Amino acid sequence: MSDAHLLVLSPYIALAATAVVVMLTTAFYHRHLLLAGLTATGLAATFACVLVAGAEDRRATALLRMNDVSLYFIGLLVVVALAVVALSYGYLGRTERRFGDFYTLLTLGALGGAVLAASAHFASLFLGLEVLSVSLYGLIAYPRRRPQAVEAAFKYLVLAAVTSAMLLFGMALVYAVSGTMLLDKVASAGAGLAGWEAAAYKAGLALVFAGVGFKLALVPFHMWTPDVYQGGPAPVIAFLAAASKAAVFVVLLQSLAPLDPQRGGVLVVVLSVVAYASMLAGNLLALFQQNLKRLLAYSSIAQLGYLVVAVVSSGAAGGARGAGTVAVAFYLTIYALALLAAFGVIAVLAHAEGEPEALSQYRGLGHRRPALALVLSVSLLSLAGMPLTAGFIGKFFIFRAGAGAAQWGLLVVFALTSAMSLYYYLRVIITMYRLEVAPYAAALATSPGGMSAGRRAADRVAVAALVLLTASTLLLGVYPPVLLRLIEHAASVFR
Repeated sequence: MSDAHLLVLSPYIALAATAVVVMLTTAFYHRHLLLAGLTATGLAATFACVLVAGAEDRRATALLRMNDVSLYFIGLLVVVALAVVALSYGYLGRTERRFGDFYTLLTLGALGGAVLAASAHFASLFLGLEVLSVSLYGLIAYPRRRPQAVEAAFKYLVLAAVTSAMLLFGMALVYAVSGTMLLDKVASAGAGLAGWEAAAYKAGLALVFAGVGFKLALVPFHMWTPDVYQGGPAPVIAFLAAASKAAVFVVLLQSLAPLDPQRGGVLVVVLSVVAYASMLAGNLLALFQQNLKRLLAYSSIAQLGYLVVAVVSSGAAGGARGAGTVAVAFYLTIYALALLAAFGVIAVLAHAEGEPEALSQYRGLGHRRPALALVLSVSLLSLAGMPLTAGFIGKFFIFRAGAGAAQWGLLVVFALTSAMSLYYYLRVIITMYRLEVAPYAAALATSPGGMSAGRRAADRVAVAALVLLTASTLLLGVYPPVLLRLIEHAASVFR
């Protein structure tokens, strides 16, 4: 293997080395600050490797496609993991007595997501999904003394095992009749098939899509989402919602890039139906939720439906192809920022007995903890797509991509359901700024003087991360070219 190949693979080497170093350090030292610092340092080194990995020869192996889009999303995954480390430091200090395994699993999850982001083959797709999923099993169940977390991890484990079997069987069927396992050829490999071979090919694609749809929580594979979101630790759910789904979406985006939505046949029809169902079901189910984590879960189903609109549009000929890719990349970025901030607020408010989940527990938070209420408000407004937030720009790009691909039916539902989402997002914000204060909200307003020095330092780290996430959301809403130029350069590989 040449030096150029090692440079291309350096992000993976750095992530794997970080996981090993943290795991070995845990065997001898149990200082939380040391373990979190090692993890953050390793992730920062990985991000530096992403910046320098743009060598000419980006195909070090047949399993991975290291183009600009892959590198962008690997960088996004690393940034998300860094934010989760900052949010988890104080959270674990308040709720757990062991720390090292958490950071090892988090780094391995980021490694699995990075493999997914550059997958070019069924083998790397499956390996990346399994490394990511196995890490998430342990992360979701990490608060082992909380029955809800163990239950959520068990549900995710059972359903993920079933979908992994479906995914493998689907891959086998597709390979048996098409003779290819390359993702960029799978979508078009069935063009010349007929009879039983065509039926087997379509059945295989359906099983593969079911496996991917489960990871993305798209309708009708979404039923696990509210239970897992409610039971899992807030920082872990932030990682699950932001990083893992972004990694899987890149696979869809790069696999379906050659697909023309006007002549894509049954695959485009299936994606369109899933987009319709996810936008409608996600928003309707979120309307009357009284649990904030379940509300965010159903909201995420709708948000991913919006992204499928852009994925369908990304295969359009001409400029719409680039517009669809830009829309997916930009929206996934701002979606990650908003979810990290929302779940970060829940993590900061958590204590040894649990996390604030019911909306009534947030009543009066705007008067007791105004900074946290502001962070949560901005993140919810961004998810709703309000002007002056990054979410508005992201939804505009999705609309532009859909219009360029003439997906008018999808755009009508997209606009109507986006307006519908304002109701439940604003309901949370209004609850936080009500004058009456719930007993739980009053208990959350612990004065800094009543905290230990370690607790204050840990909270400062989390609050600093939340401030940075909120500032980024507002900056990208006012001046999107800060990020847009980078994404447009990466998206040029599909033009």
